[in-house]
Formats: sequence, C-alpha cells, structure tokens
Amino acid sequence: MSQQSSVLYDVPGPRQRRITLISSLVAAVVLAVGAYFLIYRPLADKGQFSMELWGPLVDPGNENFSLVWDRIGIGLKNTLAAAALAIVSSLVVGTLLAVLRIQLKSLLRRRFTGLATPVAYLLRGLSMLLSAVTRVCVEVFRGLPVVITIFFVARGFPEFGVTFDTLWYLVIGLTIYNGVVIAEILRSGMEGLPGGQAEAAAAIGLSPLQVTRMILLPQAFRIMLPALISQLVVVLKDTSLGFIISYEETLNIGKQIIGVLGNPIQVYVVIAVLFIAVNYSLSKLAQYVQHRLSRGRKTAGTPAQNPPPAAIMSQAEGAGGN
Repeated sequence: MSQQSSVLYDVPGPRQRRITLISSLVAAVVLAVGAYFLIYRPLADKGQFSMELWGPLVDPGNENFSLVWDRIGIGLKNTLAAAALAIVSSLVVGTLLAVLRIQLKSLLRRRFTGLATPVAYLLRGLSMLLSAVTRVCVEVFRGLPVVITIFFVARGFPEFGVTFDTLWYLVIGLTIYNGVVIAEILRSGMEGLPGGQAEAAAAIGLSPLQVTRMILLPQAFRIMLPALISQLVVVLKDTSLGFIISYEETLNIGKQIIGVLGNPIQVYVVIAVLFIAVNYSLSKLAQYVQHRLSRGRKTAGTPAQNPPPAAIMSQAEGAGGN
C-alpha cells in the first residue's frame, strides 16, 4: 500500500488553505470583538481595571503589596504541602489497593487443592468476603463527593478521640477519595494487559504476587500514566476544598484578602494564574517522565547491531594470519 493511500484525509489544496486561513482570521476577530464588548467594556465601566483594585497585587509601591503576597505565599506553600502529601499517599494507597484486588481476584479462581476440604472452603469464603469488602469500599468512596469525605474525616476522627492538625484531615480526605480512583486506574490497566504474560510468568514458577509486582504493575503504570497524571492534577485542585475545615490554603487566604480589600475579580485572577502555572508544570513533568520511560523501553528492546560484513572478513583474515 502506498503512503498516499494510507492517509486518512486529502491534503488541502491552495484554495482550501486560503479558506481555512480567512475563516480563522474572521473567527479571531469575532472573538476579540465579543471579548471587548462583553467582558472588557462592562468591567472597565465598573472600574475593575483601576490601580486601586490591582495595585495591592501588581504594584510593589502599594502599601498592601508585601502583606498581600506574604499571605498568598503562605497559602501557596500550604497548598503545595497538602497536595504533595496527598499525591504521595494516594499513589501508595491506590497501588496497594489495586494489587490487593488483583490478588483477591486470582485467589477466587484457585481451588486450594491439596488442603483439607474445610480449610479450602474457609479460604475461599475469606477470599470472597475480602473481595466484596474491597469492592464496596471502592464503590462507596468513589461515589462520595470529595468535599463530604473531607468533612466527615475532620468531624468524625475527633469523635473517636483522634485529633490531628488541619492539614492531615485534608490529606486523609483527599487520600481516601483519590486512592480508590487511582486503584481502579491501575487495576484496569493490569487487567487490560494480554493474559499470556501472566500465564507465561506463572509457567516459569512466579507466584501471583510476583507476577503482579514484577510484570503487570510496571506496565500498568507506564500505560496508564496519562490518566494518573490527570488524577494528580485533580488532587492539587481539590486542596482548595480545605476551606470547609478552615485550612489556610491559597483559595481560603484569597477569601480573607477579598474581605479586607474588596477586589474579588483581581484576587481570583491571580490565584487562577498560580494554579494554572503549577498544574501546567506538573503536566509537563509528567510528559517528561513518560517520554523518558518510553525512550528507555525502546532502547532496552533494541537488538544489538551486527557488525558489517567487511569488519567480519577483516577479523577473520587477521585471525588466519596469526
């Protein structure tokens, strides 16, 4: 099959390219005009672009500039601390839960031959019970809104005499929700792999846990990395829900600044830019890691190149001369 016939769409000609260019320019002009009349003009008429409102955020000479950015810096540090802890703990909990569910599923297929019949029935019943419990936990915590999970963690733990700093209530709530989501991502990734890999590993004597740890899990991480990164970005954004337990993250401190200065649009624009910058950096880091993993996989799978025939002949002649 020729290369041209494998192309899904015809290459646009000069006329089609001109039409596309003109349409893009017209759409850009329409969007610019709409943004001017629907966004800029109403905000300008209400004085939302005045330095009285923007000064505390962009003018170093403003008397409130250093105070505002000190508070935003504290909120950003608290946000990143909660996000980092929640990301690490969610990955650990999610990985362990995914491995546990895979192992329980393999146990359900075992007959436990060689054991006494009561013991075999007991082990099968225990496997079924644990599998059902983990399935219920996954469905319940994945179905609950994360804000409710955080609220019940912060209110429920003290009822049992367990008290932590506010940061840990937020981290535990985020971990419970995102841990089960990551577990399902990894489990689906492992179950989506060709079954022949697990069968071949079992044929050479690997236990089910070794098969999961050495073969299935590394591939699932690599294959499901885009979905994992998307979920980690969600963890970072969900730290803003800490306001319900009075955790001083970026959004909560932004509300405090708005209460004093009365400039909600300006403060929220700055906070939005900060979140976009952090999330974009996290996404680029994930793309870099994925690229490194894929390149390392290709390099590892590249066979050693054979020497050219001329080199083989010279080596043979040299050996014969000796």
